[in-house]
Amino acid sequence: MTRHPEDARLIAAFEASASDVLAYLSRRVGPDDAADLLSETMVVAWRRVRRLPDDPERARMWLFGVARGTLLNHARGERRRWALADRIRSHADATLSADPADAGSEVRDAISRLEPDLAELVRLVHWDGFSLTDAAELLGVPASTARGRHQRAKAELRAALSVEAPLA
Repeated sequence: MTRHPEDARLIAAFEASASDVLAYLSRRVGPDDAADLLSETMVVAWRRVRRLPDDPERARMWLFGVARGTLLNHARGERRRWALADRIRSHADATLSADPADAGSEVRDAISRLEPDLAELVRLVHWDGFSLTDAAELLGVPASTARGRHQRAKAELRAALSVEAPLA
C-alpha cells in the first residue's frame, strides 16, 4: 500500500486534536454518540485527505470543520428518524384503536398462559392474519408442525375458556 504525504499529516492532526474534537462532539450530542461521530469524522477526513491544509493549526481547524459537518449530518438524520417515528405513531393511532381495557382480556390471558411457541402461533394466525403455512415459515417450523401446534393450542384454549364453539 502506497502512503501519501497527506497520510502522515492527517495522522499527526488526529493525534493532536482527537481529544479536543471528541470533547467538542460530546458537548453537543453526549458521550454515547460522540465516539461514533468521532470515528465518522475520521473516515470523512481520510476520504478528503488531499484537502488537508499543510499548517498544523489550519489542519486542526479543518478537522473541526469536518466534525461540524458530521455533527450536522447526524442532527439531520436524527430529525428524519424522529419525524418518521411521529408519522408511524400518528398512523398507528389512526388505524389501531385500543379495545376497552377488559374487552377480550380472558382470551388474551388464556393465550398468555399457553407455551410460548403455541401462543406466538395463535397470535400470528388470529391476530396478525397469517395463514398457518406463512406462520410456520415465520417460526421456522414445517407447516405440518404448525398445524399440529395450532390444533393443540385451540384445544387448550377451548379448555381454558370453557367454550364449546371451535376457533377458526
